[in-house]
Amino acid sequence: QVQFVESGGGLVQTGGSLRLSCGASGSIFSGYGMGWYRQAPGKQRSEIARILSGGSTNYVDSVRGRFTISRDNVKNMLYLQQNSLKPEDTAVYYCNQWPPRGGYWGQGTQVTVSS
Repeated sequence: QVQFVESGGGLVQTGGSLRLSCGASGSIFSGYGMGWYRQAPGKQRSEIARILSGGSTNYVDSVRGRFTISRDNVKNMLYLQQNSLKPEDTAVYYCNQWPPRGGYWGQGTQVTVSS
């Protein structure tokens, strides 16, 4: 089964930083737009950042200026640099294509920000 594999989450204090990573096989990464998504407790999963195959990016307002999405097209890796983390960023973070493909969701990586 082809999936994305997320890593890099953890417990961090308010104002701290984390770098999330996402690995995938080339067949589901190369040439595709990619996105980071998150699901907070009691909420639906939602997109927070996307990067197209050419490198253009877009962010939701709540993370713009604090998070940076990037990709390495040689290593088939997607990254999310998270700075100035807030308690409301606590969630399970997932990567997927953009738009997302249902069968490719991985287990996600938990980010917990303590106040």
